[in-house]
Amino acid sequence: VVIISLTISAILFFFIVPLTILFFIYLSNILLLIYQRSSEVKADPLSDVWDSARKTIASFWDIYARVWHGYELHGVENIPEGPGILVYYHGAIPIDYLYFLSRLFLWKKRLCLSVADHFVFRLPGLKLLLEVMGVMPGTREECLTALKNGHLVSISPGGVREALFSDESYQLMWGNRKGFAQVALDAKVPIIPMYTQNVREAYRMLKERRFFRQLYESTRLPFTPPYGGLPVKFRTYIGEPIPYDPNITTEELVEKVCKGNFPFSFQTKTAIQALISKHQTIPGSIWKALLERFDKRCK
Repeated sequence: VVIISLTISAILFFFIVPLTILFFIYLSNILLLIYQRSSEVKADPLSDVWDSARKTIASFWDIYARVWHGYELHGVENIPEGPGILVYYHGAIPIDYLYFLSRLFLWKKRLCLSVADHFVFRLPGLKLLLEVMGVMPGTREECLTALKNGHLVSISPGGVREALFSDESYQLMWGNRKGFAQVALDAKVPIIPMYTQNVREAYRMLKERRFFRQLYESTRLPFTPPYGGLPVKFRTYIGEPIPYDPNITTEELVEKVCKGNFPFSFQTKTAIQALISKHQTIPGSIWKALLERFDKRCK
């Protein structure tokens, strides 16, 4: 009975924590709705009128980040004052990215517009939260407009596919996606690489993936359930920006992102070298990631 009870408790823990994240996301949307109705706010969700509400939401997530993951953010000085494109690795649950958005707003009072997969906009009851936090489908026109208006824009080229089917080897799954590089060239803005240490040790996907991969490729919906939620150490590193170069091609820019300044250490086009080789154990280790909560040194 004891063994069965412990097994059930462990299973519940590993699946309840991700559901708790989803609950907090919906709670954030409810708080925004209350603010909207109580203050009779009708302004553009991206306007400064919403800053007090954004600060409240950001403060909540920042506290959660500090308590549960001992979250640290390094390299904020690498983010330009003007527009730019942040490119990042997509964890099984991109909770680290939410932490980054919250701390960036609290530290710099700056909003980063986020390109999200289309399925995100099909989720019921999150419309206001997505609008206030600047989440968008990310068409080329939308991205260019946002950049021309001085915003930061973030994108994960691997997207949902990378979230579902990458693993503790931290393999990038970009395929042939080069749109972010073309947008950067068209808008004449730098690309800023970003990576969060141990993001795959906090949340993972089931190992048996063939069925789920076929299901995803045919529906473009994330049916694979994430599990985990362990309080491993999170450190987000922002690398040096890759400046706009009018003489570089899209392919060369993608290659430069992959081989020089982006966070991973593999030798193919979809793998990246600098930040991960410096900050991440490969393959990722849950135990080491947990022990890093007690290690005050920053590698």
